[in-house]
Amino acid sequence: MTNRLAGKVALITGGASGLGANAAFLMAQEGAKVVVADIAVDRGKAVADKVGSAGHFVKLDVTSEDNWKAAIQEAVDKFGALHVLLNSAGIGLGKTVEEITLEEWRKVHAIDLDGVFLGCKHGVAEIKKHTKKLGGSIINISSISGIIAGANMAAYNSAKAGVRLLSKSVALHCAKSGYNIRCNSVHPTFIDTPILDRYRDRFGNEMMQQKLGRQVPLGRLGRPEEVGWALVFLASDESSFMTGSEVVIDGGISAM
Repeated sequence: MTNRLAGKVALITGGASGLGANAAFLMAQEGAKVVVADIAVDRGKAVADKVGSAGHFVKLDVTSEDNWKAAIQEAVDKFGALHVLLNSAGIGLGKTVEEITLEEWRKVHAIDLDGVFLGCKHGVAEIKKHTKKLGGSIINISSISGIIAGANMAAYNSAKAGVRLLSKSVALHCAKSGYNIRCNSVHPTFIDTPILDRYRDRFGNEMMQQKLGRQVPLGRLGRPEEVGWALVFLASDESSFMTGSEVVIDGGISAM
């Protein structure tokens, strides 16, 4: 532990599993107070309990504006401030533009894009109250699929690309307004988290690892901590001159 995030309070959506849970552990390890926010109550509480006294769970449906307001207020009530927002909640869907239904399209965008918008909107309003001593940071998990398209990823491509440019707009707004808040997006490729379970269930874990790994120049899936340490960096004041940036963690895919 090096206390890179000492004194900071972070709210993490999708904190019950995957990249969100890993980030909660790493940020707490580096000195932050962490609010684990998720719709999955039991798993979210388990993560917060594992974090210990620096952790707290709040139930949050990221598509609900009222939920967002309540979750942010609870974070401030519990730990006295809010400095970092990590928008990690998301779902995937592998369907072409012809296959996908309007209902499916709207669901992906509601969670993957509208949820990030609501977090940014209400996160900025709260974080700007607490940044006189410590800088604020909003980190939005997009995807390499927000930069590179796939034939069967119509809704996911659209939503994650939206997150990419929304992050830049938020960054410019905060800079122009004189807020001490930065906003950046992160673009991972295949990371070995529960979001890949649909492939794991279909092919088995070993075959899934091989099939997806072949698409990555480094020849394997990413590990959660390989994204998590980048998130710690973006949450910390070490990245104080980075805003509106996109951090690509893709094992070389975008270099091809």
